[in-house]
Amino acid sequence: MKHFLTFIFCVVTINLFAQKERYENLEIYKTKFDDAIPVLNVATFHMGETSDANSTDFDENDRKNQQEVKNLAKLLAEFKPTIIVIEDLPKNDSLRQISYSDYLKNPKKKFRNPSEIELLAYEVGRLSGAKKIYGIDFKESYNYNIKVENKVDKTTLNKYWKLSDENDAKNPENGIPFYDLFKLNNHPQYLESLININADLLTYISSKGNSEGADEAGKFYHRNLVMFSNLNQIPLDKNDRIFILMGGTHTAFFMDFLRRSPKFKLENTFDYLK
Repeated sequence: MKHFLTFIFCVVTINLFAQKERYENLEIYKTKFDDAIPVLNVATFHMGETSDANSTDFDENDRKNQQEVKNLAKLLAEFKPTIIVIEDLPKNDSLRQISYSDYLKNPKKKFRNPSEIELLAYEVGRLSGAKKIYGIDFKESYNYNIKVENKVDKTTLNKYWKLSDENDAKNPENGIPFYDLFKLNNHPQYLESLININADLLTYISSKGNSEGADEAGKFYHRNLVMFSNLNQIPLDKNDRIFILMGGTHTAFFMDFLRRSPKFKLENTFDYLK
């Protein structure tokens, strides 16, 4: 009996020790306000004309494509946002609000060159009953193809592009169904790769004692920070729910901003991309 009790004590002690959570995994700080506003932060490829260096082959006037976008909008509208936020300049808000309000009254309205804003954001807003739409974009150019003589790091970029090509081969964007492409564009690892490709890889481009690439990357970081500042200028109340639709790289930056923000509570996009 004595040996049996000793055995039980040892088993319980081991289990308790095993169940003790590592300190770095403990929640020791409260990071969100009690009335933090839910945000669904969604990435999209540009469906209409775009000035972006990379674009996706998508006929925005094709009826089948438009129907697939509407089907997607139904899923995203389950979030029930009260406010729609898009990749457009705030100075366009007055005209954009008129256009959006017209669409709410007449969802069969035809647009000459519709983008993801008219095709997807408008429809998500209509289905969820959102009355307000805001642009938060900020334009700032930078040289993401900067060339530097006597570059110190001569290997990282080539190794990364090889790794990127391998990933692209396993997860092709061309020739896959629209919904699969949209899910790929919102995968966390895909979004992280966009920050690398569009900004962080520039930090490996420099001559000794200088930071030519980082100086350019800083401009793109600044652009996204200003966009987040623009988001924080939108009038909100505790009952609001925000749907954000932007290009993938902006979405990736906002994932970090929103995760750290005490004001906002980031929703899991894949709770709606079922």
